[in-house]
Amino acid sequence: MKTILAYGDSLTFGSDPVVEGRRHAYQDLWPTRLEVGLGGMARVIAEGLGGRTTVFDDHSAMADRNGARILPTLLASHKPLDAVIIMLGTNDLKSYICGSALGAAMGMKRLAEIVMTFPYGEGMPVPKVVLVSPPYATNTTHADLSPMFEGGVSESREFASHYARVANDIGASFFDAATVAKAHPADGVHLDAQNTRAIGDALAPLVSELLGL
Repeated sequence: MKTILAYGDSLTFGSDPVVEGRRHAYQDLWPTRLEVGLGGMARVIAEGLGGRTTVFDDHSAMADRNGARILPTLLASHKPLDAVIIMLGTNDLKSYICGSALGAAMGMKRLAEIVMTFPYGEGMPVPKVVLVSPPYATNTTHADLSPMFEGGVSESREFASHYARVANDIGASFFDAATVAKAHPADGVHLDAQNTRAIGDALAPLVSELLGL
Protein backbone atom coordinates (compact mmCIF):
# COMPACT_ATOMS: atom_id res chain seq x y z
CA MET A 1 0.00 0.00 0.00
CA LYS A 2 1.21 3.50 -0.89
CA THR A 3 1.39 6.34 1.63
CA ILE A 4 0.56 9.93 0.68
CA LEU A 5 0.94 13.09 2.74
CA ALA A 6 -1.65 15.82 2.04
CA TYR A 7 -0.10 19.04 3.29
CA GLY A 8 -2.19 22.17 3.49
CA ASP A 9 -4.10 24.79 5.42
CA SER A 10 -7.74 25.20 6.44
CA LEU A 11 -8.87 23.97 3.02
CA THR A 12 -7.24 20.65 3.89
CA PHE A 13 -8.37 20.80 7.50
CA GLY A 14 -11.92 21.33 6.23
CA SER A 15 -13.00 24.61 7.82
CA ASP A 16 -16.65 25.43 7.25
CA PRO A 17 -17.16 28.83 5.54
CA VAL A 18 -20.53 29.53 7.14
CA VAL A 19 -20.25 28.41 10.76
CA GLU A 20 -16.99 29.62 12.28
CA GLY A 21 -15.11 26.91 14.15
CA ARG A 22 -16.98 24.04 12.54
CA ARG A 23 -15.12 21.39 10.54
CA HIS A 24 -16.50 19.34 7.67
CA ALA A 25 -17.20 15.69 8.37
CA TYR A 26 -14.28 13.32 7.89
CA GLN A 27 -15.85 11.75 4.80
CA ASP A 28 -16.07 15.20 3.15
CA LEU A 29 -12.41 16.14 3.49
CA TRP A 30 -10.55 16.08 0.20
CA PRO A 31 -7.77 13.76 1.48
CA THR A 32 -10.47 11.28 2.53
CA ARG A 33 -12.13 11.49 -0.88
CA LEU A 34 -8.76 10.99 -2.55
CA GLU A 35 -8.13 7.87 -0.48
CA VAL A 36 -11.55 6.51 -1.43
CA GLY A 37 -10.89 7.33 -5.08
CA LEU A 38 -7.66 5.34 -4.98
CA GLY A 39 -9.65 2.24 -4.14
CA GLY A 40 -7.83 1.09 -1.05
CA MET A 41 -4.44 1.15 -2.77
CA ALA A 42 -3.11 4.07 -0.73
CA ARG A 43 -3.37 5.69 2.68
CA VAL A 44 -3.72 9.47 2.63
CA ILE A 45 -2.53 11.34 5.72
CA ALA A 46 -4.23 14.72 6.13
CA GLU A 47 -2.02 17.43 7.62
CA GLY A 48 -4.09 20.60 7.39
CA LEU A 49 -3.68 23.63 9.67
CA GLY A 50 -5.76 26.77 9.51
CA GLY A 51 -3.67 29.81 8.65
CA ARG A 52 -0.66 27.82 7.42
CA THR A 53 1.50 29.64 4.88
CA THR A 54 4.09 28.29 2.49
CA VAL A 55 7.24 29.75 4.07
CA PHE A 56 6.15 32.90 5.89
CA ASP A 57 5.84 33.58 9.62
CA ASP A 58 2.51 34.55 11.14
CA HIS A 59 2.63 34.91 14.90
CA SER A 60 -1.04 35.85 15.29
CA ALA A 61 -2.00 32.33 16.39
CA MET A 62 -0.84 29.76 18.93
CA ALA A 63 0.38 27.21 16.35
CA ASP A 64 3.42 27.63 14.11
CA ARG A 65 1.94 28.50 10.72
CA ASN A 66 5.18 28.53 8.73
CA GLY A 67 4.84 25.55 6.38
CA ALA A 68 8.55 25.28 5.69
CA ARG A 69 9.46 25.01 9.35
CA ILE A 70 7.14 22.13 10.27
CA LEU A 71 7.38 20.13 7.02
CA PRO A 72 10.67 18.31 7.80
CA THR A 73 9.20 17.07 11.08
CA LEU A 74 6.17 15.68 9.29
CA LEU A 75 8.31 14.01 6.63
CA ALA A 76 10.32 12.33 9.38
CA SER A 77 7.26 11.19 11.33
CA HIS A 78 5.30 9.82 8.38
CA LYS A 79 8.06 8.26 6.25
CA PRO A 80 8.26 6.22 4.12
CA LEU A 81 6.15 8.35 1.80
CA ASP A 82 5.35 7.72 -1.85
CA ALA A 83 3.90 11.15 -2.59
CA VAL A 84 3.42 14.54 -0.98
CA ILE A 85 0.57 16.73 -2.18
CA ILE A 86 0.93 20.39 -1.23
CA MET A 87 -1.98 22.83 -1.45
CA LEU A 88 -0.94 26.09 0.17
CA GLY A 89 -0.75 29.76 -0.74
CA THR A 90 -4.12 31.24 0.15
CA ASN A 91 -2.88 32.56 3.50
CA ASP A 92 0.21 33.98 1.81
CA LEU A 93 -2.16 36.43 0.12
CA LYS A 94 -3.01 38.16 3.40
CA SER A 95 -1.82 41.72 3.03
CA TYR A 96 0.28 41.59 6.20
CA ILE A 97 2.07 38.34 5.21
CA CYS A 98 3.08 38.36 1.55
CA GLY A 99 0.21 39.56 -0.61
CA SER A 100 1.25 38.03 -3.92
CA ALA A 101 0.69 34.80 -5.83
CA LEU A 102 4.27 34.95 -7.08
CA GLY A 103 5.54 35.02 -3.51
CA ALA A 104 3.36 32.01 -2.72
CA ALA A 105 4.73 30.18 -5.75
CA MET A 106 8.28 30.78 -4.59
CA GLY A 107 7.25 29.39 -1.22
CA MET A 108 5.80 26.31 -2.88
CA LYS A 109 9.07 25.81 -4.72
CA ARG A 110 10.92 25.82 -1.42
CA LEU A 111 8.50 23.29 0.09
CA ALA A 112 8.97 20.99 -2.90
CA GLU A 113 12.74 21.28 -2.53
CA ILE A 114 12.44 20.29 1.14
CA VAL A 115 10.50 17.16 0.15
CA MET A 116 12.89 16.27 -2.64
CA THR A 117 16.12 16.70 -0.65
CA PHE A 118 15.08 15.42 2.79
CA PRO A 119 17.32 12.58 4.11
CA TYR A 120 14.71 9.82 4.35
CA GLY A 121 17.16 7.08 5.06
CA GLU A 122 18.65 4.14 3.23
CA GLY A 123 16.14 2.14 1.21
CA MET A 124 13.35 4.71 1.53
CA PRO A 125 11.90 6.39 -1.55
CA VAL A 126 11.99 10.09 -2.31
CA PRO A 127 8.29 10.99 -2.59
CA LYS A 128 6.81 12.32 -5.76
CA VAL A 129 5.52 15.89 -5.36
CA VAL A 130 2.19 17.31 -6.50
CA LEU A 131 1.73 21.08 -6.31
CA VAL A 132 -1.91 22.14 -6.14
CA SER A 133 -2.91 25.74 -6.76
CA PRO A 134 -5.82 26.65 -4.45
CA PRO A 135 -9.29 27.70 -5.58
CA TYR A 136 -9.73 31.40 -6.22
CA ALA A 137 -10.66 33.67 -3.36
CA THR A 138 -13.93 35.48 -3.97
CA ASN A 139 -15.44 38.80 -2.90
CA THR A 140 -17.08 38.75 0.50
CA THR A 141 -18.56 41.09 3.07
CA HIS A 142 -16.99 39.14 5.94
CA ALA A 143 -15.90 41.72 8.52
CA ASP A 144 -12.46 40.20 9.14
CA LEU A 145 -11.52 38.28 6.02
CA SER A 146 -12.51 40.94 3.48
CA PRO A 147 -9.88 43.47 4.66
CA MET A 148 -7.42 40.71 5.58
CA PHE A 149 -7.35 39.44 1.98
CA GLU A 150 -7.54 42.86 0.33
CA GLY A 151 -6.14 42.39 -3.17
CA GLY A 152 -6.19 38.63 -2.73
CA VAL A 153 -9.13 38.00 -5.02
CA SER A 154 -7.24 39.17 -8.11
CA GLU A 155 -3.94 37.69 -6.94
CA SER A 156 -5.50 34.26 -6.41
CA ARG A 157 -6.26 34.11 -10.12
CA GLU A 158 -2.53 34.11 -10.75
CA PHE A 159 -1.86 31.01 -8.65
CA ALA A 160 -2.22 28.45 -11.42
CA SER A 161 0.17 30.04 -13.92
CA HIS A 162 2.90 30.55 -11.34
CA TYR A 163 2.49 27.12 -9.73
CA ALA A 164 2.45 25.35 -13.07
CA ARG A 165 5.70 27.03 -14.05
CA VAL A 166 7.35 26.10 -10.76
CA ALA A 167 6.16 22.50 -11.04
CA ASN A 168 7.56 22.25 -14.55
CA ASP A 169 10.90 23.74 -13.47
CA ILE A 170 11.45 21.31 -10.60
CA GLY A 171 9.91 18.16 -12.07
CA ALA A 172 6.77 18.05 -9.90
CA SER A 173 3.21 17.31 -10.94
CA PHE A 174 0.61 20.08 -10.96
CA PHE A 175 -3.13 20.39 -10.46
CA ASP A 176 -5.31 23.51 -10.50
CA ALA A 177 -8.00 23.12 -7.82
CA ALA A 178 -9.81 26.19 -9.19
CA THR A 179 -10.94 24.04 -12.12
CA VAL A 180 -13.18 21.99 -9.83
CA ALA A 181 -13.82 24.05 -6.69
CA LYS A 182 -14.73 27.60 -5.71
CA ALA A 183 -14.73 29.50 -2.43
CA HIS A 184 -17.98 30.22 -0.62
CA PRO A 185 -19.01 33.90 -0.57
CA ALA A 186 -19.78 33.73 3.15
CA ASP A 187 -16.11 34.34 3.90
CA GLY A 188 -14.57 34.40 0.42
CA VAL A 189 -11.89 31.81 1.15
CA HIS A 190 -13.20 28.51 2.53
CA LEU A 191 -15.08 25.77 0.71
CA ASP A 192 -18.36 24.08 1.40
CA ALA A 193 -18.41 20.30 1.72
CA GLN A 194 -19.29 19.71 -1.93
CA ASN A 195 -16.39 21.78 -3.23
CA THR A 196 -14.01 20.24 -0.71
CA ARG A 197 -14.95 16.74 -1.88
CA ALA A 198 -14.49 17.78 -5.50
CA ILE A 199 -10.76 18.38 -5.04
CA GLY A 200 -10.13 14.88 -3.74
CA ASP A 201 -12.26 13.31 -6.46
CA ALA A 202 -10.40 15.22 -9.17
CA LEU A 203 -6.96 14.40 -7.78
CA ALA A 204 -7.58 10.66 -7.72
CA PRO A 205 -6.89 9.95 -11.43
CA LEU A 206 -3.74 12.10 -11.43
CA VAL A 207 -2.33 10.47 -8.30
CA SER A 208 -3.30 6.99 -9.47
CA GLU A 209 -1.36 7.46 -12.68
CA LEU A 210 1.56 9.10 -10.88
CA LEU A 211 1.97 6.16 -8.49
CA GLY A 212 1.10 3.45 -11.02
CA LEU A 213 -1.97 2.26 -9.13
